[in-house]
Amino acid sequence: MSLSPSSAKDKAKVLGEALPYIRRFHGKTIVIKYGGNAMIEEHLKQGFARDAVLLKLVGMNPVIVHGGGPQINDMLKRVGKQGEFLQGMRVTDAETMDVVEMVLGGLVNKEIVNLINQHGGLAVGLTGKDGAFIRAKKMLMQDKEQAERWIDIGHVGEIESIDPALITLLETRDFIPVIAPIGVGPHGESYNINADLVAGELARVLNAEKLILLTNTPGVLDRNGNLLTGLTAARVDELIADGTISGGMIPKIGSALDAVKRGVKSCHIIDGRVEHGLLLEVFTDEGVGTLIKAN
Repeated sequence: MSLSPSSAKDKAKVLGEALPYIRRFHGKTIVIKYGGNAMIEEHLKQGFARDAVLLKLVGMNPVIVHGGGPQINDMLKRVGKQGEFLQGMRVTDAETMDVVEMVLGGLVNKEIVNLINQHGGLAVGLTGKDGAFIRAKKMLMQDKEQAERWIDIGHVGEIESIDPALITLLETRDFIPVIAPIGVGPHGESYNINADLVAGELARVLNAEKLILLTNTPGVLDRNGNLLTGLTAARVDELIADGTISGGMIPKIGSALDAVKRGVKSCHIIDGRVEHGLLLEVFTDEGVGTLIKAN
């Protein structure tokens, strides 16, 4: 079945539009935080896997850091526990940490790896404990009402360091790293780390061209619900200060802001519910979502 002249013209325009971006980002590292509905709905999962393979085939180096909040919550319910959050972070006791490690490092990670491999890629699944490449320490949360009080939320970690050597080695052998955000402490203990924070720090240490965060929102919205398509780091600081950006968006925006301030060329917060949103953001002039740059 042949294309109509108008359809052929549209397709040719899209393909031609992609060429300068393929040339510009060839050989560059793109860190992708994969989460939200894109990890749940079957057609979106398949589309994401194809998109990741395509990025690799045209010469880019995608590195995937994934979440898995809904899957963790489902497993917790199956063992009779209720997920609890504080300031956007999951409260993680020892039993919850066992569930987190099983779900993120096992079920979710291997599903993503398998999907990418089925679509012609060469994916390798990792946690930060592999090669101890994500070293972490316990995170304490500051009480919002009593600034001098710090709250222990269990096996929740903050990043001490990331050694990029393992990821760099995999990239040179044409593998696509798929990383579960679990760090290792000084005594071998496991820490649950926010995936947005891992993606942001990984983008920095890899000197990534882009950090792309897939979310369940169109991007950063103003108080009236309108999409803010282009932001500077200074403007993001203002939106956090006046409360426009709040709640669960704080870790996401914080990691994006820190990354662009520390050398990542740009960060993109895009709607993971848009089919092939990753390709649209990388290969088209308009893109989808919010673009954040240092200035």
